[in-house]
Amino acid sequence: MSEQQQEGAPAAAVRVMVVDDHPMWRDAVARDLGAAGFEVVATAGDGEQAVRRAQAVGPDVLVLDLNLPAKAGVQVCKELVGADPRLRVLVLSASGEHADVLEAVKSGATGYLLKSASTDELIDAVGRTAVGDPVFTPGLAGLVLGEYRRLASDPSPAGDAGESGAAPQLTDRETEVLRLVAKGLSYKQIAERLVISHRTVQNHVQNTLGKLQLHNRVELVRYAIERGLDDD
Repeated sequence: MSEQQQEGAPAAAVRVMVVDDHPMWRDAVARDLGAAGFEVVATAGDGEQAVRRAQAVGPDVLVLDLNLPAKAGVQVCKELVGADPRLRVLVLSASGEHADVLEAVKSGATGYLLKSASTDELIDAVGRTAVGDPVFTPGLAGLVLGEYRRLASDPSPAGDAGESGAAPQLTDRETEVLRLVAKGLSYKQIAERLVISHRTVQNHVQNTLGKLQLHNRVELVRYAIERGLDDD
């Protein structure tokens, strides 16, 4: 995937897998994404099948329904992202329930889109998900950021980053990127704000995750908010 890929850019290099238990819906999504230039490498109709096939084909983006037979979508997400943190998961669900959205994000999903979205919105969301941007149906992004803040106000579990020994040393630019992540900005917005490339933002985030021994954006935002980096 090109470093320069942004919203609306060609998606030929992005390998996508579609998981949904309704064959007509699954086929329609796969067809629309294929027509938009994505490489649809596999589809699956239940959770167990989704895990097996995703592990076999290694997609860049998993478009995932939550309500699946055999294994729930959140468990599929948790297992696959846990095994390969580079995988991006875009949940495509009929449910806009807050509990479902938050559970999906905590399981490692990059974004959450309702099935009422248009084809153009879906295509845009998959492209942005592929480069690491959190994509949410309007109204849900604020919910997720609010949950980040609620988690940050809770006592941290033992063993959280920075609780034992000296705090990891971040560079000035890593701290700057972390502060903007905590404010809820997308990677694209951060790149524009700092006048750097989208890939450079991704690299700073990955380096920060490694230094802090964190696993995903949820944990990273919680870490930043706990330290007041979102207040500036």
